[in-house]
Amino acid sequence: MALTIGDFGRLLAAKRASRGIRAAALDAGVSPATLSRVENGHMPDLQTFASLCKWLGRDPREFLGMETSQLTSGQPAAVVHFKKNKTVQMETARALAELILAAQRAVQAAEDLVGR
Repeated sequence: MALTIGDFGRLLAAKRASRGIRAAALDAGVSPATLSRVENGHMPDLQTFASLCKWLGRDPREFLGMETSQLTSGQPAAVVHFKKNKTVQMETARALAELILAAQRAVQAAEDLVGR
């Protein structure tokens, strides 16, 4: 099961622990305001997401809903990311992400059948 953006924020807060937001943000390579926003459940942009995953020592795919077979198959995988946008509701973004990942799985399944 994929970790949520809320889980991501909690992991960041746990890693920061009692350190100040400025010191932790400097180590993570992001601004203090950005680190605070993400800790509080806001979706980061892709570059920030990558920096924070690196700082956490976590694979970004853990947060993207990718199955273990997708992690090790060596096949290119779709990456779903929605930058925070006030016009897109979280439920809509999740539904679109699921649709994109389902389409990718269907294409992969079709390619696997052809390759047999």
